[in-house]
Amino acid sequence: MEYVNPEGLRLDGRRPMEMRQLRAEIGVVSKADGSAVFEMGNTKVIAAVYGPREVQNRSQQSNDQALVRCEYSMANFSTGDRRRKPKGDRRSTEISLVIRQTMEACILTHLMPRSQIDIFVQVLQADGGTRSACINAATLALADAGIPMCDLVTSCSAGYLNGTPLLDLNYVEDSAGGPDVTVGILPKLDKVTLLQMDSKLQMDTFENVMQLAIEGCKAVASYIREILLENTKQLESRRGVK
Repeated sequence: MEYVNPEGLRLDGRRPMEMRQLRAEIGVVSKADGSAVFEMGNTKVIAAVYGPREVQNRSQQSNDQALVRCEYSMANFSTGDRRRKPKGDRRSTEISLVIRQTMEACILTHLMPRSQIDIFVQVLQADGGTRSACINAATLALADAGIPMCDLVTSCSAGYLNGTPLLDLNYVEDSAGGPDVTVGILPKLDKVTLLQMDSKLQMDTFENVMQLAIEGCKAVASYIREILLENTKQLESRRGVK
């Protein structure tokens, strides 16, 4: 199958180095301390953050840092596949762990000892790049909750199909079986916090694909900062701050 036509366009009309449209909204769950919806094209994710609060299981309490917990799930209606997925299946457990470890890299847990922060992430619509969308939604929700972070952590994927590096894969491209790389970065600190690759790539090709994913992460970071700034302006205008 041809994923990039002779005119250099992908199946959804994008250029190889073009991201899908980003959309985000914060404060979508009134009962949560922080929440956000994040969309990358047709992939739509909601995240809610509770905490810092008292540790529920005292045996897990740490005297020098906060306990971060994460739960990932997919809504049964999120894909065209109508089979019910068992709660706590291996993929959900693995992605929960990936999100938690990625978030722990940016949360200043030492400022909140003997406390617990819960991150809940649910995929509402899945069209490729769900892992990245979950991390981006969780970052926004943490910022909305006022959780102290050393930097925003943002994520994006890139792949290699028909001899062409492609940014921000959709489901059809992701399912093609080609190599793809998911990257998470702390953009201001210029650090990589997540790197996942599901098949082998030549070293020079890998560097190109990874650099493309990093550029995508930086674009997401820029967008997230805009959303947070806009939200701050709205809050200030409501309070009458000039």
